[in-house]
Amino acid sequence: MRTPQSSDAFIAEQKRLLKQKPECATAFYNLGVSLMEQGKFDEACEHFEEAIENGTRMFEAYVNLGYIFFKQGDMESAAGANKKAIEIEPRYARGYANLGFAYLQMARTGEAIEALEKAIELNPRVVQAWTNLANAYLQQGEVDKAIQAGEKLVELAPEFSLGHNNLAFAYFTKQDFAKALEHVDIALSQGFEVHPDFLKQLEPYRQP
Repeated sequence: MRTPQSSDAFIAEQKRLLKQKPECATAFYNLGVSLMEQGKFDEACEHFEEAIENGTRMFEAYVNLGYIFFKQGDMESAAGANKKAIEIEPRYARGYANLGFAYLQMARTGEAIEALEKAIELNPRVVQAWTNLANAYLQQGEVDKAIQAGEKLVELAPEFSLGHNNLAFAYFTKQDFAKALEHVDIALSQGFEVHPDFLKQLEPYRQP
């Protein structure tokens, strides 16, 4: 992440470049990224759209638009932007991961699972895809698959406390209370704020 000072200088540089080359898609894209980092989402969107109009294969511009739509709470548009990204680059794992997350937020669980499984097929090390896939399986009532995804997640990212918390809940749902306690204790040891009600539910299963 650039500092505010360096970011402002970079933005000024890209604007100078656009005065020389008014249709430079890369400069528009770079401006969009810098403005997005500053939280200037409306301006960033304008520049990403200019990048898409003036460039080719601007799939990352669509993904960034999707991020902005997500931050604005517009999941339909977030999904639409990421769908365009993967139409341009069908092997872009991040696009599928983001699409799956958007579908999950809209409770379109089956479509979420399909997109997230594709993201993992393309790149098995996308931690966020495993996180959301475990949640999607759990929403669908496929507890064993949720546990498998959760175990893969904490194998990839053993210090990801949210992953341990969610895996604990999946094991609790399966009534494997020993494994639930194991993972909730890991989450707690990493400083994660486990919901007090969940801790209360687990308490009777601790060894005296």
